[in-house]
Amino acid sequence: MSSSYTALDLYTYDPVHVVPEIAASVFIAAAIILTIQIIKTNTAAWVFVLVATALSESLGYITRAVCIQHPSMGLFISTTLLLLLPPNALAFFNYKTVGEISRQSYDPDRKFWLKPGFVVWVFFASDVVTFVLQAGGGALTVFRDTRDIGNWICSAGLAAQIVFITIFLFITFSVYRSPLYTVTKGARDRNILSAKRRVTRVVLVTTLLLYVRTIYRLVESVDGYGGKIYAAEWAFYVFDFVPIFSMFLIYIVFFVGHNFPRHITQTPVVRL
Repeated sequence: MSSSYTALDLYTYDPVHVVPEIAASVFIAAAIILTIQIIKTNTAAWVFVLVATALSESLGYITRAVCIQHPSMGLFISTTLLLLLPPNALAFFNYKTVGEISRQSYDPDRKFWLKPGFVVWVFFASDVVTFVLQAGGGALTVFRDTRDIGNWICSAGLAAQIVFITIFLFITFSVYRSPLYTVTKGARDRNILSAKRRVTRVVLVTTLLLYVRTIYRLVESVDGYGGKIYAAEWAFYVFDFVPIFSMFLIYIVFFVGHNFPRHITQTPVVRL
């Protein structure tokens, strides 16, 4: 039975071909490279979040490519959610990274917002809440009768994520500046302090890229389904694909797995 939809009906514009296939391929390549890096360095299991996210992104672009060729509402809903939600896992990865730095460090006068439990669990909870809002709102936007309320729910989730990302950036910068916070030294690091600075630079830059992507998604959501921003497909690739793929390039080139081995034999100590 043929679909009653065309790609133009679903996307409100004629989506380009080939580009989704290329995007899917590069995310699959990123997942393979990261898997090899994690296994070779015996990295802690939670770093596999990056692999799972890369595979989810690739699946999102695969469903987009199939939906363009064989339009259906089911595929459209799938590609909408698969390209909207996985970056939340990258936020969690960065939260977990800073939380692990805090856990490995000793600060007798540690502020409550620098405690590993606060960094990991408060921001993890925020990730779950914003994920649910974005998932629920995103699903509602594809149906005409619930589109407006869906846009507002999704926008609320994205706005909340921007607030939490902003707070997290300040916390990460505090960790970056303090000599009391360190991380396990990797083979390419001079010492544990330089290792911490390299890792936190990775977190800061990737979080800023995620910030750009989230602002774009928020503006797109407020503008609404079928709006000028939604209909500008180039904006989707420039402000969604490019920032997310750039994050993966940074995670690969400046791989932080060396600093989070599966088993840490001792807690680093900084001599002042």
